[in-house]
Order: sequence, then structure tokens, then C-alpha cells
Amino acid sequence: MCPRLFTIGSFSVPTYGLLVALGFLVGLVIVGRLARRVGLDPETMTNLGIYVALAAIVGAKVFMILSNLGYYLDSPGRIFSLSSLQAGGVFYGGLLAALGITVWYSRKASLPPLQTADVLAPAVAIGHSIGRLGCFAAGCCWGKETDLPWGVAFTNPIAHDFVGVPLNVHLHPTQLYEAAGTFAVGLFLLRLFGKPHAAGTVVGWYLVLYSGFRFGIEFLRATTERTFPFHGPFSSTQWIALILVVAGAFLLSRQKRQPNIVPVKQPA
Repeated sequence: MCPRLFTIGSFSVPTYGLLVALGFLVGLVIVGRLARRVGLDPETMTNLGIYVALAAIVGAKVFMILSNLGYYLDSPGRIFSLSSLQAGGVFYGGLLAALGITVWYSRKASLPPLQTADVLAPAVAIGHSIGRLGCFAAGCCWGKETDLPWGVAFTNPIAHDFVGVPLNVHLHPTQLYEAAGTFAVGLFLLRLFGKPHAAGTVVGWYLVLYSGFRFGIEFLRATTERTFPFHGPFSSTQWIALILVVAGAFLLSRQKRQPNIVPVKQPA
């Protein structure tokens, strides 16, 4: 809808990049506040948040390349093209990389891993919802054609040139669906975090709720790739979502047998 926030001469500010950066900053603020409430060092957790963000960027790009390997093998220079560098990548590639960094950093900094993940989960959800507004502004991750009254038509040729979104066609606003759904998940996680809970409960619910929601949204997306890594009716994103739903459910089933030991201080 608005891929560039403003342009001065040859200089322009992409709306997508600005909203992703805003989501990152909001996420860091949430991490710092939640860390204080459970007695974790806010500075250490903020440093972890920065590592997680960097890992997510790299992981999302790598998974994007792997998901379209033939396209990039035909012309490796495309990896460093402007469109590839500006693309957000595949979220689940970023999430898996972020989970790996969280495990590594938790051990390095002697942080309790599940409690650390519980602090990060609401921040990731809220920050991600803001980033999805950037996707809508840029036109990427668009939905299938629809006759529903809330269908949206992209008209900016810059969006078409950068991400390939079809113009003047009514599409499902899947970016807005996901922004709203992910924000709702984030609010639920914040509410859950504010109550006594077993470590791992919050991140377990994040994996179940977001991954289940994302699995459904994929059926409405027009840009879904369904050939990697498995053939069949589901996309690679949906296969990963199913795996993470199972992982989250397994984590929750284990935590139900644990006492609510996480002390939560009320915010000042």
C-alpha cells in the first residue's frame, strides 16, 4: 500500500524496514520489563534480544534461499540483489535460528532456558505483529484473490517491482490477518505471564497458538511454496508449524506436572 514512507531525491525510507525496526524496539522494551518481573537481569536479557533479532534476520534469509533453491542456483547473484536484500525472508527460518541462539546464550550466560524463553515469547509475538504491518505496506506475503468485501487491491507499481504483488486485484489481506492474530496471541501471553506459572508454559502456548494460527493462514496465501521439503498438500511453512504445535503441546503437557514456581512481581 505504501512501500516507501517518504522520498527525498534519491533517498527513501522503506515503510517495511521502519515498522520492523519499531517492532524490534517494542520487543526489547517488553523483554526488559518482563525480565525485571521474574528476577532476571534486564541488561543480559536485552543483549539476548539483540542476538535473537540478528539471528532471526539471518535465519529468515537462509530459509528463503533454501525454499527457492532452484531460483537462486540458476543465478547465484540474485542472493545479493536489491529485491533479495529487501525481502523479509521466511519467518520460521528466523524463529528456528532465534530458538537456537536462545539455547546457546542461556547456557553461556547461565540463564534458566525455559524461563528465558517465556520472557521472549510475548515480545516476539507483539514485535512480529508490528512487522506484519510492514509486510502489508510493502505488499509482500499477499493473499489469494477474493470477492469478500474486505479484500484489498494493491496499486503502487513500486510494490509490484519489489515483491511481485499483483496490482488492481482484490486479495485476502493475509498480512493484516496475521498482524491481528499475532497481536492477540501476544496479549494472551502477557496476561498468562502475569500469573504464577511453571517455567516453559508461556513459550509452550506461543508455539501452539501462533503455529496453529499460521498453519491456517497459509491456505489463504498466494505465495506459498508447496514443494520443499516435502511433497503433498502442505507448504514447508505448514510442516514446520505442525512440528512446532506438537513441540509446544509436549512442553505444555510436561509443565502441567510441574508446580507454579515462577515468581511474578506486579509492574510498578
